[in-house]
Amino acid sequence: MRKGWIGIGAAVVCISLALGPIVSTEPAFASTYPSWSDVLAARKNVAEKQKAIAQLKDIINNLEKKVAAAAAEAERVGTIYQEAQQAYDEAAYKADQLQAQADEAKASADASRIRAGQFVSELARAGSINVSTSLLSNSTGADNLLSRLGFASIIASQADGIYQAAIRDQNSAQSLTDQATVAKKERDALRDEAEAAFQVAQTAAIAAQVAFEEQQAHQATLQAQLATLVENRRATEKEYQKGQEENGTAGSDLPPGAISSKGWARPSAGYISSGFGYRVHPIYHVMMFHSGTDLAASCGTPIYAAHGGQVIYAGWNGTLGNYILISHGEGISTGYAHIANNHTFVHVGEQVSTGTHIADIGMTGGATGCHLHFEVRKDGKAQDAVPFMRNMGITLG
Repeated sequence: MRKGWIGIGAAVVCISLALGPIVSTEPAFASTYPSWSDVLAARKNVAEKQKAIAQLKDIINNLEKKVAAAAAEAERVGTIYQEAQQAYDEAAYKADQLQAQADEAKASADASRIRAGQFVSELARAGSINVSTSLLSNSTGADNLLSRLGFASIIASQADGIYQAAIRDQNSAQSLTDQATVAKKERDALRDEAEAAFQVAQTAAIAAQVAFEEQQAHQATLQAQLATLVENRRATEKEYQKGQEENGTAGSDLPPGAISSKGWARPSAGYISSGFGYRVHPIYHVMMFHSGTDLAASCGTPIYAAHGGQVIYAGWNGTLGNYILISHGEGISTGYAHIANNHTFVHVGEQVSTGTHIADIGMTGGATGCHLHFEVRKDGKAQDAVPFMRNMGITLG
């Protein structure tokens, strides 16, 4: 790769390899991503300029296709994983229920066996008595003996039924135990399938993130280079970077994702569209408490972790839509809401560093436009994020 071309590491496969040749004719540029010197050089020749414009458009288009394909695949295998997980959960529950029933049936069978044994023992004792001798030698105990013999007769008449009940209980216990064993085998197989599906889904999710980050890394530069050729104006990489820096720092001491001297980062670009406290809700038109600070920015704008910590929630959260909650220790946590679908890049239990790109802005849940609902909480209680972040060296908005 020659000097001046942008590289993003071995994890990303070049567009030319992943999607095939960009144009059928010999390209105006020798590699996948052009440098600013390549773009400016192409302006000198009409034919070369047209080739360069065509290639830039194809690169941008292929980046978009790659992102869309990766996201679609992640969604597809993610659905398979969810279904596999659901099947495993149901099988595990069924196995637990059957095992509980089997344990209960075994206890009942044990009790029946003991009861039957007691009956047999009583019959044996009654059968060993010499009635005539006992009556003659112990006339005072005759009533007790006859009473015992009466009970023995009753026991004898019931013995067969008690024995049969014990057999039925034992068979029932064995049947439920066998069913529980089969259910556990099914559960284990489904667990393996769910784990395998998770690995595939995780790989696809990572691939989708890599594709998106590749697009984010190059899209703005490519669009600026294309404008340079289409509009036939002179621009340099230095001028472009200056414009990017000016856009990134507007309304803030630090650009989004940059870390302050106190170790905190601005969570996103955008201006404050709604502050902390009670307000008339823009959708429900009633006075409601607003637990965060809204930063209005276009959908797809990156969201960064305001501070390092552990992700303790990442999923749907009612009117907040797709939501991430990060615990930073000492009772402090930050929340990020209305995240775009399929643009959450972290998972529960993951440790993230300050400034990590964790998601992208969307308008999921109860939102009238694209924005980040940013929360700061102390021991679970919502705090006004503006003064809190200011104390951490970050200006919001």
